[in-house]
Amino acid sequence: MDIFPMRMACRIPWTAKKTNERVLNETNKRRSLVRTIRKRQATFLGHVMRRGKLEYLVTTGKFEGKRSRGRQREKIMDGLATWLGPAKVSDILAAVKDRDLWRDMIANAYKQCT
Repeated sequence: MDIFPMRMACRIPWTAKKTNERVLNETNKRRSLVRTIRKRQATFLGHVMRRGKLEYLVTTGKFEGKRSRGRQREKIMDGLATWLGPAKVSDILAAVKDRDLWRDMIANAYKQCT
């Protein structure tokens, strides 16, 4: 949620020394950008996994090549596994095949997580 339009709607001037968190608390709103991003990632992942082409290989990491140096980047699958609760990547890959189950998992995670 973008905070600027909310400040304008509540007629809070920029000179008022109020933090964004205080404005969110006063309006009883929550930030939802991370939740929206995770939901879109999950729906895209379901689309890619059911399709099963090159994107599937890249997303699951089943391609050959050299690892780059340094810390490994966070994979989409790992981020979704933590967002969907204590789920393993193998459970997620199995759930993606059933479209109704996958939609239910995404909806439940979207309602519960921040």
